[in-house]
Amino acid sequence: MPKRLVARPPVDLVEERQVRKVAGSRPAPGDGIRRAQMVGRSWAGLGTTAIARELGCHPQTVRERLTRCNAEGVDGLGDRPGPGRPPRLTEDERSRIVALARRRPPGAIIRQPDGTPATAGAEANAPWSLDALAAAARGHGIQIGRSQVRRILLRAGVRWRGVHPWAESDDPDFAPIGRPSSRSTPRRLRTVR
Repeated sequence: MPKRLVARPPVDLVEERQVRKVAGSRPAPGDGIRRAQMVGRSWAGLGTTAIARELGCHPQTVRERLTRCNAEGVDGLGDRPGPGRPPRLTEDERSRIVALARRRPPGAIIRQPDGTPATAGAEANAPWSLDALAAAARGHGIQIGRSQVRRILLRAGVRWRGVHPWAESDDPDFAPIGRPSSRSTPRRLRTVR
């Protein structure tokens, strides 16, 4: 016959209050609430099968949680880290990179109405390069590489690339000069904006 498993008694009044508080709380993670309820019901004298029936889980789950709580105390009620490598960047660092990409790059060159180049003002919307974004992020204390910046921006749906300044024209009669570089190169019609 298997040995009856019960949660060890609380070490002190503080530990008992902590477990009962988590068991009755709403904002705590759901698994933590359920584990605390298992311990509380075990302190009330219920067996693993009765606890499992009340909480709608398998008796083996109750046995595992009570064994873990007996070994680790109140800390055993929390979640353990999941498999795999933990993320190197925090969510705050990711959002700072996205915010950085939405700003204009320092020293961007824009074309004046008369056609002369000038450094971009605060209102200009110039494209970043991935290397420049990675360097700017490193300047803000975020250790990141070019490819990871690209993945973060693609996941966030942020455009960092723009049309090259030499590939656009304000002239309404602008048309490409010459024929395509090869007969196999398809000809694209340009639309006038």
